[in-house]
Amino acid sequence: MAPFPIEEIFSHAGANFIYLLIGIAFGAVLEIAGFGNSPKLAAQFYFKDQTVLKVMFTSILVAMTLIAWATGLGLLDIHRVWVNPTYLWPGIVGGLIMGFGFIIGGFCPGTSLVAVGTLKVDGILFSLGVLFGIFTFGETIDQFSEFWNSSYMGRFTVPEWLGLSTGATVLLIISVALFMFWGAEQLERIFGGKSSSQSPKIQMIGAATLVVAALGLVGLGQPTALDKWQQIAAAKEPLLTHREVQIHPGELLGLMNNDQINLVMFDVRNETDYNLFHIMDAQLQSVNQVEGLVNQVEGLVPTLLDEPANTIIVLMDNNESRSTEAWKILMANSVPNVYILEGGVNCWLDIFGHEKRQSCSTETASADGLRYTFKAALGSNQESAEPEKKVYEGLKYTPKVKLQEKKAAKGGGCG
Repeated sequence: MAPFPIEEIFSHAGANFIYLLIGIAFGAVLEIAGFGNSPKLAAQFYFKDQTVLKVMFTSILVAMTLIAWATGLGLLDIHRVWVNPTYLWPGIVGGLIMGFGFIIGGFCPGTSLVAVGTLKVDGILFSLGVLFGIFTFGETIDQFSEFWNSSYMGRFTVPEWLGLSTGATVLLIISVALFMFWGAEQLERIFGGKSSSQSPKIQMIGAATLVVAALGLVGLGQPTALDKWQQIAAAKEPLLTHREVQIHPGELLGLMNNDQINLVMFDVRNETDYNLFHIMDAQLQSVNQVEGLVNQVEGLVPTLLDEPANTIIVLMDNNESRSTEAWKILMANSVPNVYILEGGVNCWLDIFGHEKRQSCSTETASADGLRYTFKAALGSNQESAEPEKKVYEGLKYTPKVKLQEKKAAKGGGCG
């Protein structure tokens, strides 16, 4: 499943060569489109030449449609595609600053480098200005870091914002874009003296193709968690069968006392059992139906993907049934470093409860409900919710936690 591990396939040097070729090709396309010419770029702000709007937005539409189709067909894991985190107000201010710079200088950072490639003086001076701006920003960021990091919204996408499906969102954006293209040509006619008859006829074919592709996406839909799990089940099911992801309560206690680990624990039992007893700092994710479990756990995915690289996620219920289903959902959505509490809360209480056994009861694996009785619903205020690690250091178990590097893209950029 894409994205493909280019560095693993072609080595680090080979990957860098591929990136170089892509960069050269991208620069060549921009130059051919006339984007190394500052008067042509600046003309869009005077409504005389809307080439920049039409070319750039067309590339966005094509990329958006191809990505949506690739994810819909199960060829691409969307959670491994980099999406810039949204910082709303800093983003708006930064966009305005860049827009004014674009109007005044006639370039954006990417197109200025294209102009440098053809030794245009204005492009060289603009690029030097960009470098000076980057230096100045780096030296002064401490003065406005609070604003710079404000209004954080994480990985926030248009379908989430609109509350629409991916297909409906793509169709809506394409429809709006085509109206914008029509409007841009009217502006060119009024302010630039261009005739609509000069437009290449192939653009109508392109527009029709995009609309048909968007309508197809509405019908195709996007894969469900079950669909995505089926694609990886052959590779991941052995981890469950060989019990490579079910960690002993003693190992979980060690993680709770490890300040080098960002431990996130989710308790997927019902609220009644959670209120009776739960492990210290375990977060309740209570649902009654399987569909509810899928929706609730999938809702956690964007937040979990945004966690630091040293994050370990542990799922738990009374036994292992619900936590196993939740584990599959997170695996299907490419969340790394997810484990299941072996034997669930019942096993935890077998070892850290009043009886203080050295191993879990054989009844634990099949026990649906909480096998222990509590006089009051004290939750994590029960004595065994946070045992002292030193008392149980003699526990024997096989450590299973191996911190895996996140495989999502590390960054993105602007052309």
